[in-house]
Amino acid sequence: MLELADSQTIIGLTGWRAIHVASTGSTNADLIELAGAGHDVDKLWLSAGEQLQGRGRRGRTWVSPHGNLHASLYLRNPASLKDIGFFPLVCAVALHRAISEALDEKQSEIKIKWPNDILVDGAKCCGMLMESDQQSGVINIVIGCGLNIVAHPQDTPYPAMHLNEKNPALTTQDMFQYLAENFARTLDEWNGGRGKAAIRDYWVAHARGIGQAIIINLANERLEGVFEGIDADGLLSLRLPSGTVKEISAGDVFFPL
Repeated sequence: MLELADSQTIIGLTGWRAIHVASTGSTNADLIELAGAGHDVDKLWLSAGEQLQGRGRRGRTWVSPHGNLHASLYLRNPASLKDIGFFPLVCAVALHRAISEALDEKQSEIKIKWPNDILVDGAKCCGMLMESDQQSGVINIVIGCGLNIVAHPQDTPYPAMHLNEKNPALTTQDMFQYLAENFARTLDEWNGGRGKAAIRDYWVAHARGIGQAIIINLANERLEGVFEGIDADGLLSLRLPSGTVKEISAGDVFFPL
């Protein structure tokens, strides 16, 4: 098991710690294991040079080579139960801010694809996996972030890119600092849900596709319609051809060619 004695305070961020390991199975699983053993892992980042058992959403395999960033964050009780469904959008705002600092926004269009994918000039540059961990009636969240820095996967259902294409000097260490700083900043703004309106406004202002036709692949259904926006809880509002508006809580969004 990892040792918390190996953790170090993140530069400029009081109360935030980080551990880096050369290799592990899953940074999410490691943090959940530490928490389950009774350790204080609130605001602890774990990064790894490689993940051998990385996972994507819906059980997909996540494969990423050395030089990309693989990191997970554990947060103790970051949101009330009623706001847990909105929390992926909070993470999307933090990630968007981090990538916007790493790249030149004047030369790249950086957008959020619902709920928490970040697109650079229309191509996906990262992935995020959120898992809950309940202890003593408190819901905690582990956020796994995988960012393509030196390489990106091929033959993906959605176009992909890596950040060195836009900023060749960017390193994993640079990107981790941007990530940690902007998660801290965004969570301060979120303030346990009291800053929800401001987070929602930022998300909407940087979203791709609002007002446009989209396709959503659900677990057992494919829907087409117009992306009307998000409701107060972060659900996607899809206007179907019939005129009915359907609220979507989970799905994969695609933009017609």
